[in-house]
Amino acid sequence: MTANWATFTAAEPDLAAIVETRFGAFTHHVLATLRKDGSPRTTGLEVRFLDGELWLGMMPDSLKALDLRRDPRFALQANPGPGTDTHGGDVRVSGRAVEVTDAGVKGAYRKEVEPPEPFHLFRTELTEVVRTYVEDETYLVVQVWKPGGPVRTLKRT
Repeated sequence: MTANWATFTAAEPDLAAIVETRFGAFTHHVLATLRKDGSPRTTGLEVRFLDGELWLGMMPDSLKALDLRRDPRFALQANPGPGTDTHGGDVRVSGRAVEVTDAGVKGAYRKEVEPPEPFHLFRTELTEVVRTYVEDETYLVVQVWKPGGPVRTLKRT
């Protein structure tokens, strides 16, 4: 089961706001894709939240774009920032990336974001959103959301 960003936001608005804030704190984040041989590839990436979607834009024929065309599974980690303070927690999003070729959709994205031309554009279908943070300097708290269910919260000492 997958969901777009708007579905996640409607289901869990507080967690969605935290996730968007974490991604908005820095420009570059880390995307993990799968190479032809199945091994992981990590690369830098800028993301955008627009019109109820989480978008991944990429340079033409970049290895990450070719990876996603071949196998759409991805994991995206928000930049933790400098030092050891993660500014609201560690945030990760996983799912499938669907390439957008529709000229109207790409045109609207182009108008809003002004990416270098040409570019690949992927819309995300979420399978999991995870936030990990420390509470009261005592507990490691992990919040996990998957489509169709509420956020599960796990605490460890």
